Amino acid sequence: MLNILLSGGRAPATLELARAIHKAGHTVFIAESLRGHLSQPSNAVAKNFYVPPPRQQTSAFIDALKNIIIENRISLLIPTCEESFYIAMGSDELPCAVFVESFNKLNQLHNKWSFVINAVANDLYAPETMLIKNRDDLYHTYAQWRDLVLKPVYSRFAEQTMVRPTLKLALSTLKFDAASPWVAQEYISGRKYFTYSICHNGHITAHATYPSTFTARRNAAIVFQHVDHPAIFKWVKAFVEKNQYTGQIGFDFIETQDGQLSVLECNPRATSGVHLLASHPEFVEALLNPDLNCITPIGHQSHMLSTPMLTHGLPTALKNGQFRSWLKTFLSSDDVVVNFSDPLPALLQSRSILSHLTSALKNRISPFEAATFDIEWNGEQPTS
Repeated sequence: MLNILLSGGRAPATLELARAIHKAGHTVFIAESLRGHLSQPSNAVAKNFYVPPPRQQTSAFIDALKNIIIENRISLLIPTCEESFYIAMGSDELPCAVFVESFNKLNQLHNKWSFVINAVANDLYAPETMLIKNRDDLYHTYAQWRDLVLKPVYSRFAEQTMVRPTLKLALSTLKFDAASPWVAQEYISGRKYFTYSICHNGHITAHATYPSTFTARRNAAIVFQHVDHPAIFKWVKAFVEKNQYTGQIGFDFIETQDGQLSVLECNPRATSGVHLLASHPEFVEALLNPDLNCITPIGHQSHMLSTPMLTHGLPTALKNGQFRSWLKTFLSSDDVVVNFSDPLPALLQSRSILSHLTSALKNRISPFEAATFDIEWNGEQPTS
């Protein structure tokens, strides 16, 4: 049995990983820069460690991980959120196996412009995309498309994404910065899908696909139900093989009514699809065994995050006349945080919410932005 260190304990996906790894007989430790994080009170976690914020204190963060690994005889470190970039940056200094890709490859996939270039270069379909660095680029984009989507090259959860904005609105909103360009893509109407895969050197050992039904904000899924979608799996399999990817990875897709599938962006980290796979008896083996045949979720049970379903899903459903659909989904879905054999994360999750609110007030940002403020990677130079 292994001593396994997880980072990013604030994420429900990390809590899911901790419970599954603990159930498989391993000892779980968590390193997190957010005090009172969601996974902290879980009985699946042997010990929690507070570490410096990776985005603001990168060197101190890596040093803290190094000490935790040595003192607790950690065999494997599994990053889960965007702290993955900082861990990848310092992975050569860490005295254990680290389940993460190289920093350069992570950055290439997280960057929405270079990701599309990568896909096209490997003969994989992606929608036409244009890089916007200045006003002239923006004017050219609007000459090309009337309906389009604008988003920062570095962003997550559709943060700052503008869907079908007028040129006037785009001109007043975009701040043209050479270090933080935007991308534009032609607006495509269709159904969105998200994926989650575990990969070892280009081989997928676990995979889940789930449609977008209810979301927080524009693109953060809060309901998860596996669907079999061979075309999406074929695309993901080809991309992972061509890039010889190792680690956890997710993609956002959109499918038009006539069946045209387009990949929108890549998330080279854990995504909520982990909730669909964690109950599989070979799930932890998929993390540890690079030769395992690919597993997929057992059954099609719906899962959800009940708090954002109430705070985001319900108001949106009422606004769009979808209350009956929302109610049916809410009553038929399992909450991924609630676990009667591990009750404290659900009972004490208000602490985690309070920590995000405190960070939002302190840094004068929205609570949604505060959720990743200290761990996100936006292409900037790391700090010491």
